[in-house]
Amino acid sequence: MTNKISNQTPGLKLTMVSVPETRPAAQVFAQSPARFRTMFGSFPRHLGTLLLILVLSAGCYAAISRFLLETVQVVGVSMVPTLQESGHYFLNRWAFHDRDPQHSDIVVLRDPADHGYSVKRIIATSGESVLFKEGKVYVNGKQLVEPYLLPNTHTYTYSQLKEQLITCGKDQYFLLGDNRLRSIDSRSYGPVPRENILGQIIIR
Repeated sequence: MTNKISNQTPGLKLTMVSVPETRPAAQVFAQSPARFRTMFGSFPRHLGTLLLILVLSAGCYAAISRFLLETVQVVGVSMVPTLQESGHYFLNRWAFHDRDPQHSDIVVLRDPADHGYSVKRIIATSGESVLFKEGKVYVNGKQLVEPYLLPNTHTYTYSQLKEQLITCGKDQYFLLGDNRLRSIDSRSYGPVPRENILGQIIIR
């Protein structure tokens, strides 16, 4: 048997495809520096805008903290059970802008004893008298009702006197901690002037 080998070449089909015209390499490189100059030229402007935003944000935060509202952390147990040690609370610095501090307001003050900051409750205001007698507190001769104290809490003076009468002068306030046995307050340093009161604590 003889193998037949065909000497015919298979047909090839060619398709013409158009190729888009490209710009010369020299032209591309000639335009690239301008593009880079535009990109890097806007960087200082964006950086300046960012810095301005940061400065304005810091200024707003400082203004709010100084004049309106800020968070404070209680250190110590002098206001237990109303405020817990290490608890975080809001201090409203604007609270007494258009009114005077009132009875039972819980306030932050510059402590006359150590010149730090402390939290106490207002018991008596300008011109009122406070009497400590047999473990009770009397304001202007009337026994003070204090539902915020723990049951069977008694209030004694820090002197050897069994009874003590203290009168608040003009623009002075008498302050006590709710934890009477563990609080250094007006029983120790006397009535506090108005300018020492920084704001009111907001209890959530």
